[in-house]
Amino acid sequence: MSRVVIAPDSFKGTATAADAAGAIARGWSSVRPGDELVLRPMADGGEGTMDAFEAALPGATRIPVTVSGPRGEPVAAHWLLLPGEPSTGVVELAATSGITLLDPLAPLDAHTRGFGEAIAAALDHGVGRLLLALGGSASTDGGAGALAALGAELLDEAGRPVPAGGRGLARLAEARLEGLRRPPSAGARLLVDVTNPLLGPSGAASVFGPQKGASGAEVAELDAGLARLAALLPAIDPGVPGAGAAGGTGYGLLAWGATIAPGARTVAETIGLPAAVRGAALVITGEGRFDGQSAAGKVPSEVVRLATAADAAAALVAGAVVADPERAGFAASTSLTELAGSGAGAVAEPLRWLERAGAELAARHAA
Repeated sequence: MSRVVIAPDSFKGTATAADAAGAIARGWSSVRPGDELVLRPMADGGEGTMDAFEAALPGATRIPVTVSGPRGEPVAAHWLLLPGEPSTGVVELAATSGITLLDPLAPLDAHTRGFGEAIAAALDHGVGRLLLALGGSASTDGGAGALAALGAELLDEAGRPVPAGGRGLARLAEARLEGLRRPPSAGARLLVDVTNPLLGPSGAASVFGPQKGASGAEVAELDAGLARLAALLPAIDPGVPGAGAAGGTGYGLLAWGATIAPGARTVAETIGLPAAVRGAALVITGEGRFDGQSAAGKVPSEVVRLATAADAAAALVAGAVVADPERAGFAASTSLTELAGSGAGAVAEPLRWLERAGAELAARHAA
């Protein structure tokens, strides 16, 4: 009998991390029913972070909150209260101000006010610590919306609040931070999966703006607005790795007093993945697309790191495999696209092919 830990990320748009882990486990058990399977759905600080915590931590409680969506429309969201001391609130930007909440996209006008409102709700509840998941944003406002919701006054030359969104930053003349609420006593950690700075060719607007619908001219406008914001906030270096996360929200919340933490590693530690991996013969992870970015702080790289430290083998299941899994430290890998015969087939029935992948890995393990 082998002990196998199954810790995938979500397969974006097709399967949650919990559903993916369950499907892989069913496939594995169909071949090796006697093995001990430990399921630890993972996330890297983006969409699905709250789900990963909830699945792994009995007693985690969803607290509903209605916030302003990325264009100001009401959004029924929630934050997560984790058990233990200090009490910890988890707020996920994707759930309040995420790109999946918009159709069509609004690169200049989308904002993060709802994220700040959810943070404020967790503070009102009295949490001692905050974990803030920054992936999946719709906006490039430098966290201005979140700061405004937490009490900052961002004003134009006439002393009026600037419009929400990246476009409004062009009018920014003054940032009054005296009314900002304080972070909780045990701090606020920003869970990020990127190392981009705030500004410039590798910054928030240039790299992620086009994904949010920004044209070349709009990228330049957004970058200029972020520079204007940075000039008025406390002396936080815009070049700090991760400051460009979530359209610069990382930078804005650094100015609030939060600190940056690697998303996948923080999630792994919080859900007890290092302890689960100890004594395992194999650790299986996965994501929708395994490519060159997967080694830079994503879930697969963190799982390989933990498996190596525990002297366990690591295996990869991915919707598509573009980079070399063996070079990344995986002893085995399988692609849903190859199993299904096409990318469209994999997307149409992801759980079917995830189950097949689990069975194939189990057969190889037995051999």
